[in-house]
Amino acid sequence: MSHLTHEQTAREQRAFAMELKRVEEDARKKAIRDRDQFRGLQIAPTASFEDDAEGREPGDQNWTGYGFDVHPHVTFVSTFVLVGFILLTLMFEKDASEFFKTAMEGITATTGWFLVLTANVFILAAVYFAFGRFGQIRIGGNDAKPEFSTLAWYAMLLSAGMGIGLMFWSVGEPMFHYASPSPMFAGVQAQTPEAAQAAMGVTYFHWGMHPWAIYAIVGLGLAFFAYNRGLPLTIRSVFYPLLGNKIYGFWGNLIDVLSVLATLVGLATSLGLGVQQINAGLNALFGIGISTTTQVTLIAGITAIATLSVMAGLDKGVKRLSQANMILAAVFVMFLLLVGPTIFILSGFTQNLGYYLTIFPELSLWTETFRESNWQGSWTVFYWAWWISWSPFVGMFIARISKGRTVREFVLGVILIPTLLSFVWMSVFGGSALFVQSHGLGDIVAAVNDDVATAMFAMLDHFPLSQVLSFTAIVLVTIFFVTSSDSGSLVVDHLTSGGKLDSPTPQRVFWAIMEGVIAAVLLIGGGLTTLQTASVSTGLPFALVLLISVYSLYVGFSQETYVENAVKRAVSTAKEEHRVQEAVTSAIENGEDSFTSSVALSQREKDMT
Repeated sequence: MSHLTHEQTAREQRAFAMELKRVEEDARKKAIRDRDQFRGLQIAPTASFEDDAEGREPGDQNWTGYGFDVHPHVTFVSTFVLVGFILLTLMFEKDASEFFKTAMEGITATTGWFLVLTANVFILAAVYFAFGRFGQIRIGGNDAKPEFSTLAWYAMLLSAGMGIGLMFWSVGEPMFHYASPSPMFAGVQAQTPEAAQAAMGVTYFHWGMHPWAIYAIVGLGLAFFAYNRGLPLTIRSVFYPLLGNKIYGFWGNLIDVLSVLATLVGLATSLGLGVQQINAGLNALFGIGISTTTQVTLIAGITAIATLSVMAGLDKGVKRLSQANMILAAVFVMFLLLVGPTIFILSGFTQNLGYYLTIFPELSLWTETFRESNWQGSWTVFYWAWWISWSPFVGMFIARISKGRTVREFVLGVILIPTLLSFVWMSVFGGSALFVQSHGLGDIVAAVNDDVATAMFAMLDHFPLSQVLSFTAIVLVTIFFVTSSDSGSLVVDHLTSGGKLDSPTPQRVFWAIMEGVIAAVLLIGGGLTTLQTASVSTGLPFALVLLISVYSLYVGFSQETYVENAVKRAVSTAKEEHRVQEAVTSAIENGEDSFTSSVALSQREKDMT
């Protein structure tokens, strides 16, 4: 008899579980119908978890031919603008340098405050999304599981934080600020302990939480609308709550065109900086002259290698190169930490971190208002514009590896882990350079003033195995160049193909070559100043796009929360009805007294839940 009772109870529990599942599905469908209607281009031609409408395939408006499969409006307009820029720069090469210098001064002087304010908006938005009512939203839906372990996810986030920029500026920036402190630190004398502290604080600031907050917001928007709403990984998708079906028309095309231009110019800036550093390293090791001609030749050669990597495919090409480079970078930094001034570096990391957190609020909002200077134009404003132009590239990578993470986990992981890695890297390289300079062991400041690209190699000359270390640095920058070009061409190809994941190889080769050409033209047009001007010029309009995307993401999260709350209420109601039904059944079987006690028990259970 007991056996039969257990079987009956098990059947009832299974039936109740099925009923709860049905209630949840019905409640979700009703909530989706009641909210603003959502129609999306599916990331794959199947119904989305949240989509109540007929889906469309990515690239359904594409033009195909000659080995290409592209969205015509986005691709042709972007290409026209880029080709026009290339031709004008080459035609007016003599005037280009002065033009870019004047443009840089004008843009940063008049709009620097806006980029400073914009970067802080991303910090505030990231904090609000992580710790507010949206923090428990899961990318991919409630049942989504992470595709990578937490440790592997952190490792990939670390790889996103490594790149040409850290190699180029890790010695040059701290030494520049050491020799010429920021105007914000009034009264601090150059090349003093106070100047060293200020230099590392500013360097931490430029490579700290602000850039990663920008990447976190962009990546979060891409991931949410791809995995929770079924849209493709393109920037236009983030604007669906505001534009609706207009994302498939003029406004969506404009957003993706700006995304393509910003990404290509941001990449070209990094590639230009990288090839300048490679040229400096070859000069230090082999006496090869530093010149624009040499750098353009290097770009052509390394772009050819990147093209071969593209043709080899993502798994065989960029994946293996990235893994090898991460291992080499880890060995490189650990060697310097162990053979260099270890205690000085570790103590500096601790002290610099505290100083960064102390000056964070003031630095974040400082705009030189009461000074007749434009120091920020070449530093903070340039960096913020550069990070903004890089955001589609880094954001898309982060989005693709973050399915199954909650919003809180996503934001904290993306901001904190790479930021700490950047701080460690800057402490090892910048700290070592400061030690050499402050103890009179070498004059790295002179190398920075002569050519900032030589700073790394001037510092390595004071370490054991300096020739091997310099060659390692050249190899690291070269592979970063190749992987950035390869990955960048994948992202741009994705943006220009309507979100397709399987576009033809010749298309990616085209964009890899275009990245190299743009980098070469920027160097011909004036070198470092031109590279900075290009980033600021594209980052500024794209900053407006990203600001609007923050509000659009807020609306999307609100819609998601509405659905989930409706489902929870429906499931709770079903459970309560089930408890009442059990109480009634018990009363019928056991009499009125049992009914009264069962109802009381049901009420107590309700109160507890």
